[in-house]
Amino acid sequence: MTQLVIAISLVLSACAQIPVSTSEPAPAATLEPTSTQETPTALANATPTSTPTSAPVTLWVNPALPEDFKKPLLEQSRYPILTDPESADLLVLVGDAEGKPLGEWVYALVAPFDTVQDEASADDLLSFWQQGSPFGAKELVMGEGTYTILKELLGQPVGMVSRLPDEELLSTCWATKGTWAIIPVGAIEPKWKVIALDGQSPLHKDFNASAYALSVPFGLTTRSGSEVAEADAAYLSGLVPEGNRDATKLATVILTGVTALVRATAKEMELYGITRPGEVIAPVLREADITHISNEIPFAKDCPPPRWVQEEGLVFCSDDRYIALLEEVGTDVIELTGDHFQDWGAEATLHTLDMYDEEGWPYYGGGRNIEEAKAPLKLDVNGNKIAFLGCNAKAAGYATASETNPGAYHCDMDYMTQTVRELVSEGYLPIVTFQHEEFYRWEPVEEMISDFQRMAEAGAVVVSGSQAHQPHRMEFFGNSVLRYGLGNLFFDQKGWYPDSDKAFIDRHVFYDGKYLGVELLTVQFFDYSQPVWMTPEARASLLNQLFSSSGWEQ
Repeated sequence: MTQLVIAISLVLSACAQIPVSTSEPAPAATLEPTSTQETPTALANATPTSTPTSAPVTLWVNPALPEDFKKPLLEQSRYPILTDPESADLLVLVGDAEGKPLGEWVYALVAPFDTVQDEASADDLLSFWQQGSPFGAKELVMGEGTYTILKELLGQPVGMVSRLPDEELLSTCWATKGTWAIIPVGAIEPKWKVIALDGQSPLHKDFNASAYALSVPFGLTTRSGSEVAEADAAYLSGLVPEGNRDATKLATVILTGVTALVRATAKEMELYGITRPGEVIAPVLREADITHISNEIPFAKDCPPPRWVQEEGLVFCSDDRYIALLEEVGTDVIELTGDHFQDWGAEATLHTLDMYDEEGWPYYGGGRNIEEAKAPLKLDVNGNKIAFLGCNAKAAGYATASETNPGAYHCDMDYMTQTVRELVSEGYLPIVTFQHEEFYRWEPVEEMISDFQRMAEAGAVVVSGSQAHQPHRMEFFGNSVLRYGLGNLFFDQKGWYPDSDKAFIDRHVFYDGKYLGVELLTVQFFDYSQPVWMTPEARASLLNQLFSSSGWEQ
């Protein structure tokens, strides 16, 4: 039990001991005589003409409660609302009252996106608040409502804690190094980085609110300390939201870089096991609601055994058995914009599509003909309408889908722009992926920047490059995330260039029809086939390199 939880418990104990009111009892019913001449005996035996009535149940609502939670109580409750807690029968409190739980509000500790630190301790956060002890941030800022809630629980802050208008929090933190914020989970947006507390993040699917220090319960109790009547609890529970985080409305989409199960990668698969490349990362990829794989290579029944080096040129195929690796990592969506999708001819291309159909994996960016290849893939993921659209932006020879031939879709940027706009008008959150020009450096070329920004202007929330064999810089364009290149997922380029052994796996988070942002997962290759999670030191180095190349001051 952390100090933070103990502090909250002490506050709640105090709340539960509100003294009983000594207000006057309701007046008793009176009897009116039928005649002024009646004797006292007659009066005593008279039948009353009225009966006593119960006083209505009254309610006090803590003013510190979030507006969205307390508004229905104040406006719709059938119980009279009192301003004095010592006079009310029922009390709605901030904290886990010794009564009935009514709801729970989750807050997030956030920092500017270009922050390397991923996690903090709840004890350190509490010590910063109550004692001013060192913490990952030099100052915490928050809106008035959040401040009121936390002050109710933790007391008057001693550390550097400031209140700001909600709309100024993000710009203040980006402009002032070492300034972080605490915000309601619903206020998360792409330019924030959510800092986990003791391993718990409200962006994660395995989030446990009871183990999270910034999960604040709201409770219903009685002034007298007696048990809350079930009818009262049920009625008030029906008025208020259960909380501001509903796990059923959360959707995660993992985007990956290049997959090419050929050459040295395929050779190691034959030597060490077909699913061995995914052994380390598979649990994380499988956990996502949608795991995207950009597989550039067709499967072919007559594919020859792999060689360490492809001496005959860059014409590739994969053995049918290798699809087991894509199954192992939990593939949900296949991108077909790759350069080599038609390397083994139309028959192998169609065979590959048949294999995907048999797996039940939808695909986009390529297909049996141009109409199928250019069509967006529309999905509903836990109530979030998400669409994928992709194309190959290189010379037309790399993308040969036509009215009669299968292949990848060659980019028509006017069509792409119009389609993104149509998707937005239909309520979708578009993800656009490109197979674009390939460069072994962090900086993308101007043509890439122009195409990515054009998609963002049209309304894409994510634009990602699937072609890069090493990471490229990133950019925020409004509230859209532009990831110019992630690096390889399964491909044999360790040692080719200084950064071709490093890559990102991006986990994008959606909630209740809104795009919240991206978590950057980092991997490294120590052989030709298996990506492994980076050490903390290597991860910090890669993040610093990304942020620096993206033009963000460290």
